[in-house]
Amino acid sequence: MLVRDIRLKDSLCATKAISRQNYQKLAANRDFFGDIDPFGDFDLLFGAAKLGLKITDIPVRYFPRTYGKSNISHIQGGLILLKMCFHAAKKIKFI
Repeated sequence: MLVRDIRLKDSLCATKAISRQNYQKLAANRDFFGDIDPFGDFDLLFGAAKLGLKITDIPVRYFPRTYGKSNISHIQGGLILLKMCFHAAKKIKFI
């Protein structure tokens, strides 16, 4: 499978849309990458790319936080995402 000309600027943005029919196809093929994605973002993106579904990047505007603080652990989350990238790259044969 060759995925070309897909440039995602913010792959971890929480907004994703997929039809029920395509999600069912993706779910049926989930064993290929395994259940390693606690966030769901890469599960959708890698699965859609593997199935040859159209992926479109739609820009999202961010504004500075006006109250509270983030609950995201950037180092821990980053390490999990890096592990998932290496796992997917091996499965897709990039590495």
